[in-house]
Amino acid sequence: MQIYLDYSATTPPRPEVIEVMQQVLSQGWGNPSSLHSWGQRAATLIETARVQVGSLINAPNPESIIFTSGGTEANNLALLGVAQNYSTPRHIIISSVEHSAIAEPSRLLEQWGWEVTRLKVDRHGRIKPSDLKAAIQDNTVLISIIYGQSEVGTLQPIEELGLIARAYGIPFHTDAVQVAGRLPIDVQRLPVDLLSLSSHKFYGPQGAGALYVRQGINLHPFSRGGGQERGLRSGTQAVPNLAGFGLAAELAAQEMMTEIPRLISLRDRLFDQLADCPYLIPTGDRLHRLPHHVSYCLTHNLKGENTKILSGKTLVRQLNLAGIGISSGAACHSGKVSPSPILLAMGYSDTQALGGIRFSLGKETNEADIDWTAMVVKQILDRLIPPLAIIRSC
Repeated sequence: MQIYLDYSATTPPRPEVIEVMQQVLSQGWGNPSSLHSWGQRAATLIETARVQVGSLINAPNPESIIFTSGGTEANNLALLGVAQNYSTPRHIIISSVEHSAIAEPSRLLEQWGWEVTRLKVDRHGRIKPSDLKAAIQDNTVLISIIYGQSEVGTLQPIEELGLIARAYGIPFHTDAVQVAGRLPIDVQRLPVDLLSLSSHKFYGPQGAGALYVRQGINLHPFSRGGGQERGLRSGTQAVPNLAGFGLAAELAAQEMMTEIPRLISLRDRLFDQLADCPYLIPTGDRLHRLPHHVSYCLTHNLKGENTKILSGKTLVRQLNLAGIGISSGAACHSGKVSPSPILLAMGYSDTQALGGIRFSLGKETNEADIDWTAMVVKQILDRLIPPLAIIRSC
């Protein structure tokens, strides 16, 4: 029995997406920058995809969608594109629970002399809007806050945070990679100026993403060449990937309102089935949460002794042997496991932050999958924990 529960990492391309990509590879392979009919067929496919992706987030103008290779590039374009508007270092604000695609370019900006404020979060991973307001300085030129946290599932109060940014006239970016295609987004209502999304999180191909750029927001490209994507992302577009991205966005929009309650029901079913497991501590905000996301820290306490932590990567491997795919939050470098920076930011100890795990559900997940997974998790933990108090191997 094979059960895939790592849909936050990637989703399998839909059959309809694979079909349209195959058609484009065989019939729409022209260079979209060429003026002849082969090129214009490819250009039409790209502009159709731009409309489809824009419609997913209710963008007022398809030209506000800048295609990238994925969410990471979109995030980098947002941060570095804004930063390059300034000849001298300024100040930006991010959260302490950002994806590395925001955290790393922020560190790069610090190396360039910029000041970066990382807003603290509570035990559930949420930001207090008052903390954002207090962090704003006269030289703040960008605020970037993740919408839905991939590791612990917490949703931030993006509308309230965006309104604060707008009141101060500061551009606001959100990494919505985990949210787009899973929850409704309306950029005409939501006070965001820049928004990142990624195709392979909602059953499109890997290697395709987009950055929504509100009219009036100036960005500088960090790659230059042929001037594609309004000059912000030069290079011949990957037409098959973008055609698949567009179709995946259209289908996600059509199915979202029925898929959301189904996933929430399955998510809560897994939380309920594992509620009596003494080795699991739920992480993230249970109320403000991605609909498909379940996460824990692995822990146990032996008769009053100090709490001992079981590495999340160990459970990932054990479940994989049982045919179940999940993920862990701790990072592995050179044979050593590092604590999850997200869990550390949420107030968990170094040892607790080694034990993060995530179950993320998708289109193929059903109740039988949830029930079987809960049973197997309990069996594995009952077997592992008595003889093996601490596991830190990688």
